Amino acid sequence: MIKLVSLISRKDGMSKQGFMHLWKHEHAAMAKDIPGLRRYVLSYIQSEPTRPDVPEHDFTCDGIVELWFDDEAQMQLVLASDAMREWRAHGATFIGRIKAFLTKEEAFI
Repeated sequence: MIKLVSLISRKDGMSKQGFMHLWKHEHAAMAKDIPGLRRYVLSYIQSEPTRPDVPEHDFTCDGIVELWFDDEAQMQLVLASDAMREWRAHGATFIGRIKAFLTKEEAFI
């Protein structure tokens, strides 16, 4: 399986509470209707620990999203679907910025 991991931030002027409500309750519920989406995981930012030995990135992030697919071909079909277009349009109403990464996991422990 592969996953698309995205760092997302709320729209400027939107409260964290409003963002979280839309993301957790409305947007997450819509994900259940996307055929071929194998897993949808939300990670909520609780704090931002720093390391004195490594410089920080200069971006803000309100959450991390994981979209899981069987493989890249299946991902392309899902991303082109009407359900995904509707879901992304809904996301655009509250997501202000996004940075996505196509990843493949390799577990060591």
